Amino acid sequence: MTTTITHNTRAVAEKLLQVKAIRLNAREPFTWSSGWKSPIYCDNRKVLSFPYIRDFIKSEMCNVLFSRWPEAAMLAGVATAGIPWGAMAADQLKLPYIYVRSKPKEHGLGQQIEGYYEKGQPTVVIEDLISTGKSSLQVVEILKQAGLEVVGLVSIFDYGFGQAADAFAAAGVPYISLSNYPTLIGLALEKKLISPEEEAALMKWREDPAGWQGV
Repeated sequence: MTTTITHNTRAVAEKLLQVKAIRLNAREPFTWSSGWKSPIYCDNRKVLSFPYIRDFIKSEMCNVLFSRWPEAAMLAGVATAGIPWGAMAADQLKLPYIYVRSKPKEHGLGQQIEGYYEKGQPTVVIEDLISTGKSSLQVVEILKQAGLEVVGLVSIFDYGFGQAADAFAAAGVPYISLSNYPTLIGLALEKKLISPEEEAALMKWREDPAGWQGV
């Protein structure tokens, strides 16, 4: 289930477009690793290279964390793209921090969760992007199995797929994204980065991303 968003989703979308962390191309779509054709490509890692925008995104994330989950005693970053954002937010909020690997290490102690934690700690997961929600919820499950109490998740951007909302609701995990697909598309149209025809195609993609083939 999503939570009422109190931060500026439009300002975040504008920053992501400004540094080309998000690219739109309905006529020559990108291909995801899943094989889906997509008119949007999101790479929030680019934001890390722009100090002032990086600081803005970090501050927005901390505002959400502080206001929505004041009980949080731990932040957990999702490898790899969520790691720096989680570390920066934990530093600003002076919270303990861990991160979760996609799979256990194949050497040493074979850990999948890196860092020190204690069972029962209320934890918020930090993610950079939500698409179907599958990988994020896998991390939630890993943390729960380790004995942590996952109270929520924050991401920078959310495609807004219905299956993600359903999956988070089924898992009982509230989540907030700093910006989202409809806000971004509306802003891109306003700035004349896309045409009305392209806007229609872009919004149609979100209804059936697996079957969408472009304009």
